[in-house]
Amino acid sequence: MIRSFSLFVFLYLFWLLLSGFFTPFLMVSGVGCALVVTWFARRMNVVDDEGHPIQLGPHALYYWAWLFKEIIKSAWDVSKIILHPKLPISPTLIRFKPSQRTDVGLVLHANSITLTPGTITIEAHAQEFLVHGLTRASAQAVVGSEMDRRVSACEGKA
Repeated sequence: MIRSFSLFVFLYLFWLLLSGFFTPFLMVSGVGCALVVTWFARRMNVVDDEGHPIQLGPHALYYWAWLFKEIIKSAWDVSKIILHPKLPISPTLIRFKPSQRTDVGLVLHANSITLTPGTITIEAHAQEFLVHGLTRASAQAVVGSEMDRRVSACEGKA
């Protein structure tokens, strides 16, 4: 029940954020839409720890801020590589074992690697990730990385 209430509040706040108008009609419409979507989500049994991962809580906010900073840094590094006259790339595939144990943690980690310019998660399994890096250094940087540690902390393991 707490997950359903949290989903309703999140959807309503999202409605208000996207609307930008606070007229009584739009606010009541937002409540109605949030209620209907929450009801549908409960009927479809998607209000669980994967569909609405409130267990991540404030850890996720800190992680997203850190990830945004890492995306900017990686974008800068990739831009320097692209603009370099000799194009110093060394495409590399690397396999490693992630430390996450929950599906949410594994998905968060795999998608974070892909969001970071210069690396792409090709395969993601609980036992092993296959990652492609634009350079050998960027590919090897994902093994035992700060990202792995932070995602584990975000899922409540560390």
